[in-house]
Amino acid sequence: MAIRTIRTYGDDILRKKSKIVDEINPRILLLIKDMKETMYNSKGIGLAGPQVGILKRIIVIDIGNGPMALINPEIIETMGANVSNEGCLSIPGVQKNVERPNEVTVKALDEKGEVVVINGEGLLARAFCHEIDHLDGILFVDKAIDDEEK
Repeated sequence: MAIRTIRTYGDDILRKKSKIVDEINPRILLLIKDMKETMYNSKGIGLAGPQVGILKRIIVIDIGNGPMALINPEIIETMGANVSNEGCLSIPGVQKNVERPNEVTVKALDEKGEVVVINGEGLLARAFCHEIDHLDGILFVDKAIDDEEK
């Protein structure tokens, strides 16, 4: 395992759309391990493939309940809305208010290649939305509802 360099705002890769993962092989599993290690080392709660320079549809999240890795995640349902402050490992030192769904249902593959459907609310829903946005080249500052840096 290795800590990877987190790409920061202004790096073109953060604006590109990630590709579907066709096969879960040892390289993909190593990438996931590296992403988890990188996320923890940076004291983040989520990380997406493009943030470590890999345009693959992979995210890792840990909001304090243990790590999860999702491959080819897609949001299949949303409910409610709330506004809260967000930050991003790729935009250090910047926080903005962003409106996100209060609840989301995500369908993805786990590390074994099995389909999982996960319901998340609150912080987990926010993390799902934030990280899945990264896979489409969208950054939280694009959705910010204020211009104040906090």
